[in-house]
Order: sequence, then C-alpha cells, then structure tokens
Amino acid sequence: MTYVVTENCIQCKYTDCVDVCPVDCFREGENFLVIDPDECIDCTLCVAECPAEAIFAEDDVPADQQHCTELNAELARGWKPIIERKDPLPDADDWNGKTGKLALLKR
Repeated sequence: MTYVVTENCIQCKYTDCVDVCPVDCFREGENFLVIDPDECIDCTLCVAECPAEAIFAEDDVPADQQHCTELNAELARGWKPIIERKDPLPDADDWNGKTGKLALLKR
C-alpha cells in the first residue's frame, strides 16, 4: 500500500509532509505535490503533518478522490523530488478546503 495526495493540495502545496518523509518520496509540481508510489514505504508520518488533510492511505482515499491514486503515480514519473520544506503558495489558506480544484492543476 502507498499513500496518496488528493485534490485539496492543489493551489495550497503545503510542504510540512516533506520534512518528515524518511525516503523522499514526494514529487513537486507548480501547484501540487504527489507521492511516488514506488518510493513510499507506508510509514504514515506525512498524514498527520499535512495541514490540508490531503494525504490518505491508498485504501482510504475518499470515493470522489480515487482518481488521485493514478494521478500521483503518473505525475511522480515526471516531476522532480522535493526534499526540503518550502513556503506554501501565497494564497494557500484561502484555497484550503475548497472542492473541485482538479481543473486548476498545473502539470
């Protein structure tokens, strides 16, 4: 099993999760983070650190976010690793909790 970053991360991109990841499995896009399923060791550390509550165990991804499992795998193949915490996007707090953000994803 792996962990999955869901849509609530889009336009927020808090990176608190990156700091606690022991295997550097996070990949960074312009306005979203994903988890590389081939690198994730299922340690669960990132879940509690995510201010947007956007990270779920693969088996616990909400039904309306199931597409994010494949999206994480797809984007992880092309995005570069992020290994240090960065500031969130400038209006992250305004976007946190908003739904329907998939159309805003910058690939």
